[in-house]
Amino acid sequence: MFDLKTIKRAVEQVAEEKSIDPEKVIEAIESSIAAAYKKEYEKKGEIVRAKFDLKTGDLKFWQVKTAEDETTVRIVEDPADAAALPASQAALPAGQAGMAGEEELLPRYNSDRHILLEEAKKIKKDVKLGDELEFPLETREDFGRIAAQTAKQVILQKLREAERESVLTEFQNKEGEVISGLVQRFDRGNVYVDLGRATGIMFDNEAIPGEHYRMGERLKFYILAVQEEARVPGIILSRSHPKFVSKLFAVEVPEIADGVIEIKAIAREPGSRTKIAVNSNAEGVDPVGSMVGQRGTRVMAVSNELGNEKIDIIEWSEDPAKFLENALSPAKVRQVEILPRREARAFVADDQLSLAIGKGGQNVRLAAKLTGWKIDVRSQAKPEEVQAGGIAAAAAEETAAGTKPETESDKKAE
Repeated sequence: MFDLKTIKRAVEQVAEEKSIDPEKVIEAIESSIAAAYKKEYEKKGEIVRAKFDLKTGDLKFWQVKTAEDETTVRIVEDPADAAALPASQAALPAGQAGMAGEEELLPRYNSDRHILLEEAKKIKKDVKLGDELEFPLETREDFGRIAAQTAKQVILQKLREAERESVLTEFQNKEGEVISGLVQRFDRGNVYVDLGRATGIMFDNEAIPGEHYRMGERLKFYILAVQEEARVPGIILSRSHPKFVSKLFAVEVPEIADGVIEIKAIAREPGSRTKIAVNSNAEGVDPVGSMVGQRGTRVMAVSNELGNEKIDIIEWSEDPAKFLENALSPAKVRQVEILPRREARAFVADDQLSLAIGKGGQNVRLAAKLTGWKIDVRSQAKPEEVQAGGIAAAAAEETAAGTKPETESDKKAE
């Protein structure tokens, strides 16, 4: 008989520490005891299961066999026939064995884990093909050193799997959200981040260019993806993704969560500048003012989190000309000429030309990404003269944090 109070406390403690369901801990214990029992008393090919009653402390064991017939297993009468087959084929399941031959080979009948359907019906009348039958085994509580070691390995493996599954479930639900974490270590330009129950990784290309990180520093990150294939769940983080900016604003601006303010498009050059287009869904609410906040507190909070990245907030418009004009802010645009194939020319005064184009063409480049239009900035005084760095185009996938804003002209074109 087991000390139930001790086991219950151990189960609760492990479940709490690993943040997994106590039932999963019990399952791990049962799997480990079954593995020890099989190692000590049963044949290698058998399937053994154990049931531990946490209320009474009783242990029960079963051997499990699956009901099969000649359509699901290959019954070998003469052992020499089986010996003639390659071992790899004899062990393969249906659909995989005999790939090189004309006919696929079924798995070989094994009396340790299979029972013929005719025999199974004598035990249980309503049994169907593929059903499992349980055969009680003698209850034992004494296991040797090797069996105990096997049990330990099984329980550790099962707990790791349960913890991994729990972590995956938790972080998959948070994919696309912002999370806070501590910078843990660096490796080949990649940053490893302690997220509490798991460790995230921010690859070099997902970091903000020019941003320096210190061990133990607490920062916010965007959960880009959760990889399931790896042995340890891979939580991919980013600080350069455009949606990171929108999520930071969602924290600072309650009107976004309420649906009053909507972020329509984002264009970002991480570490340098971001343009964000917003729209109000409620009459009388200033979308730009709501994003900026009183005395700029809201936009400053986001900018500080991004290492003082410059943020331009502009009002979105269904009118392409108006939207393009706003997108070239802070420059003042005199006139916008709409051309075919989502192309446009923006005319500005000479003293606004450098501001409209921006340093290295950044302002017009971001405006093009934000709107999804090819923009040609020209001087109103010299409309035929093409300006150096004044033309920029953006692919649809680069705009609006992954979506191209729809305008009235698009709807008409459709």
